[in-house]
Amino acid sequence: MEQSDTALTALREPFDAAFDVALSQLKELSDPLERARAAHALVGEVQDYGNEFQAVRNEAMNETLRVGRLNSTQLASELGISKGRVSQLAKGAPPERLFLGSGKIVVALAEKLEDGKLQDGRDKRVQGPVIATEDVQTYEHLRELAEEVGLEASFERIPLGGNVRLNRNNLVVICGPRLSPLIEQILEGDPHLRFDKDQDGWHLVDRTTGQVYRSPMGRGDNGDIAYFGRLPRPDGQGTFLYIAGIHARGSGGVIHWLNKELANVHRELKAKRFSTLIASRFDSQNLEITESERITPFYRPEGA
Repeated sequence: MEQSDTALTALREPFDAAFDVALSQLKELSDPLERARAAHALVGEVQDYGNEFQAVRNEAMNETLRVGRLNSTQLASELGISKGRVSQLAKGAPPERLFLGSGKIVVALAEKLEDGKLQDGRDKRVQGPVIATEDVQTYEHLRELAEEVGLEASFERIPLGGNVRLNRNNLVVICGPRLSPLIEQILEGDPHLRFDKDQDGWHLVDRTTGQVYRSPMGRGDNGDIAYFGRLPRPDGQGTFLYIAGIHARGSGGVIHWLNKELANVHRELKAKRFSTLIASRFDSQNLEITESERITPFYRPEGA
């Protein structure tokens, strides 16, 4: 119990300090309308944080019971609630949902300019940037997976130049490093896996084994390889999930694989940092992913 109290104190002190500062600044706003608007916005944010804390609590209760550390009566005594309430909370949403997030998930998709040729040979360029059709399909499959485990998901565009706001919770980024220098810099910090480019095009490299992974699409085959990881936020205050295929189609392979492995991945990794590679194949007619598999270990950065 003493260790638990120490951990709670370490978590509560910075939270209480930030809350006190925000409340003091809120009260000092002289314009009542501005004060009302700010307070209303903060109430919504506090509710969102409360929902996230509840999700973490319920998952931890579920795991405590599942591994047999305590029975429901003992856990009820530890938390100061009834045995019935323990059953109600622990049997809610599946614990693996926390691998994806504990609140509303935001999926950031990169914009790009679409090039090509018209039938008369002239260059084709659409009016304004677009999101690749493959990325939209990947998002839709991810949204369906999130809904299956009781989470909401929405998407936002990463504008040309790749400037995405990474310092927030419940974020999934689907964006190749060639479209975002910011993402490229963060990926350089992975000591195990990296994107690279040579005269034969973009590929992935396992720095640990020296293995080079090239996309089957480069030789006309219906397959691709994708990087999948949980990467550090620039502010050092958390992580975000990151998905990027060598080609856009490969990102869908990650979601196809997660649909089969989410519970296992959550049990092994929780919210810890990792990176791995996922290979997949797709149907040449409807372009839907038909097969997927993990082809490298779950690499973990030192100390993470």
